[in-house]
Amino acid sequence: MLMLTDRRPLLLANARVVDPSRDFDGPGDVLIADGVIRETRRGIGAAGVPEGTDVVNCAGKIVAPGLIDMRAFVGEPGFSHRETFASASQAAATGGITTIICQPDTLPVIDNSATVDFVMRRARDTAIVNIQPMAALTKGMHGEEMTEFGLLKAAGAIAFSDSDKSVTNAQVMRRALTYARDFDALIVHYTEDPDLVGEGVMNEGEFASRLGLMGIPNAAEAVMLERDMRLVALTGGRYHAASLTCIDSLDVLKRARDAGLAVTASASINHLALNENDIGPYRSFLKLSPPLRTEDDRRALVAAVASGLIDVIMSDHNPQDVEVKRLPFAEAAPGAIGLETMLPAGLRLVHNDELSLKTLIRAMSTRPAEILGLPGGTLRNGAPADVIVIDPDVPWVVDPADLKSPCKNTPFDDARFTGRVVRTIVGGRTVYEHV
Repeated sequence: MLMLTDRRPLLLANARVVDPSRDFDGPGDVLIADGVIRETRRGIGAAGVPEGTDVVNCAGKIVAPGLIDMRAFVGEPGFSHRETFASASQAAATGGITTIICQPDTLPVIDNSATVDFVMRRARDTAIVNIQPMAALTKGMHGEEMTEFGLLKAAGAIAFSDSDKSVTNAQVMRRALTYARDFDALIVHYTEDPDLVGEGVMNEGEFASRLGLMGIPNAAEAVMLERDMRLVALTGGRYHAASLTCIDSLDVLKRARDAGLAVTASASINHLALNENDIGPYRSFLKLSPPLRTEDDRRALVAAVASGLIDVIMSDHNPQDVEVKRLPFAEAAPGAIGLETMLPAGLRLVHNDELSLKTLIRAMSTRPAEILGLPGGTLRNGAPADVIVIDPDVPWVVDPADLKSPCKNTPFDDARFTGRVVRTIVGGRTVYEHV
């Protein structure tokens, strides 16, 4: 149930507190007042709380920092039939996401200060979670001329990206990384060589051949990432790989880290929870960009999250309507919604002993906050009260009709999950409660 409560003091009592920012996972209480976290420790309730405090007995449920989704498409301006700030924020609150980082591939593209200002004002007026915009890396996302990093950052852009387009001109990318260094800006780059992608629609290999579909080789991603790592070494700019999917890319990333480069990376929950075999009989809801890879790649990605090589897990939320999704696989638009299923799919990895809960929350909350310079991702005293309560053991089945996004293109249609968010708090106010 979506709701907006007042901001009276709130005590989340008798909880299992998971706070990766303090490397803590244990029993405790969390006291929230005036929109911030006042105290996190055992026995707050027994010692007495301010008069008028709402006391919620969590009965051992998990209390964690709100999730920060570092890659999501929101359709305003220009594509509000696919998603609005209002609908995206409701979906996010249901999924425990308290901050959405929205992509710049809107209409018009977010490549000037006026559009950044529009997005921030529109989100502030209509959204129930925090919205932070990325601005375009190049004007019109054409890959030819850089945007005005300084002006856009001053207007509120949190990072710079051309969304799902790669900057193929190495000289343009070199200049962008140089300016990023000078403005302390973050470049978030989608690493995929369009010439190597060609007409490909899924992962290149035996399975694509059996389906009779054109494949996309791992090299399309790894070659672009390798180029970028050399440019980072040349310029010293801040760099984040937007969505890595394969073993080859992990090898490139590890070499860059071992060489001391300040580079970070994300993987989508889809590539951590699914593989190319899940496409089955041409299921177009699993046509993604980058494509789902092999099971070996999926396992390597999960291991990279566990080791910290992959910093961030994001939803890669990309709503597509039925006109472009319910088509033959090769013709369908890529993309899947994911705001409401990112955490439950992640909890599946926890239940399968592939990741620890603390590692999952770190990748979905603490690390995005650190990389983007946001004040969330923590339950430390004085931090913004963006907090979620998770019931890790409740079973449920994904019904697309129940999802808040107007588009229903979920790759987890009818999936059986264990665990979901039961309360989402943004700025000390409860914006969602599952009843």
